[in-house]
Amino acid sequence: MLTAIDLDRLIADTEQEMLGVIERAEDERTRELYAMVRYHMGLDSDAPRGKRIRPLIGLLAYQSIAGSHAKALPGAAAVEMGHNFSLVHDDIEDNGTERRHRPALWTVWGTAQAINTGDTLFTLSRMALYRLRDEGFDDARVLRLMRLYDETCLALCEGQFMDIWTSEHDEWHSVDYYFDLIGRKTASLIAGSAEAGAVLATDDETVIGAYRRFGWALGLAFQLNDDLLGIWGEQTETGKEPTDVARHKMTLPVIYAFEHAGADDRARLGAIWQTPEPTADQVAEAVALIERLGGRDYTREQAREHRDRALAELEAAGVVHGEVLESIRGIVLGVIKA
Repeated sequence: MLTAIDLDRLIADTEQEMLGVIERAEDERTRELYAMVRYHMGLDSDAPRGKRIRPLIGLLAYQSIAGSHAKALPGAAAVEMGHNFSLVHDDIEDNGTERRHRPALWTVWGTAQAINTGDTLFTLSRMALYRLRDEGFDDARVLRLMRLYDETCLALCEGQFMDIWTSEHDEWHSVDYYFDLIGRKTASLIAGSAEAGAVLATDDETVIGAYRRFGWALGLAFQLNDDLLGIWGEQTETGKEPTDVARHKMTLPVIYAFEHAGADDRARLGAIWQTPEPTADQVAEAVALIERLGGRDYTREQAREHRDRALAELEAAGVVHGEVLESIRGIVLGVIKA
């Protein structure tokens, strides 16, 4: 099994790859722009950086088949920078003021510069993919990766549209709708990361498909775990306060509870949701309602089910390097704590 030191090496190598992409792009007149990029990415000094789960999944997928990770680093850099472009925009759209225990980018440099920085990160992520040719991958394989990347980014935008639309319209949507939303917004990127690692390592479409299904199930489990933390989590674990109820976020525990509520409970939950700034007592009442109506238990059950499905798909892929398989299993079980 790969050790924590080995995994730290994968993360460090990915960060060096990202820094190289940034350094090749910046010049004297644009240094402040790239300072914003580094700030958001946590690449300035010893800043908080996040877990880097998405590039890790891609690198380990590649390594589990190919035996090493170095040649896949440009793809890992592209995935992480692409994920972070969406986070910059997400913070603006959600009015989120914190990211990884410090002020969100837009609160420091303003909305206009933050939007531009997000666009810059998106462009840099695509430029990172071109580096795969330097690692010896042929044009056809790089083109396939670029198509996968663009399809993934489109799914992210579609999911974000659905998320914003529901928050702006006074209506409750279904559990089925929510799974579609998080499939596009969250699962697609993790599935794309795992699939990209496999595409770079093998021509076996059966293996590639298994890795994509692994990533998809993991992405759903990851989001459902986050839904639980958004209501019942600790700030030290998530990097932000558990304020989903106060902010009227329509996550799975809430949607499930509303779908299964009787008339009185549904009316009360709806009334709290219509309160622009609910009090602490109202938030606590809503949380108690959600829990009593089964929202917490159902979400935990679904998170575990998708986590276990992800591991089953990974095992069914028949990877050669068992120690990498065990490392991926450890990451999955460590991140999905539902």
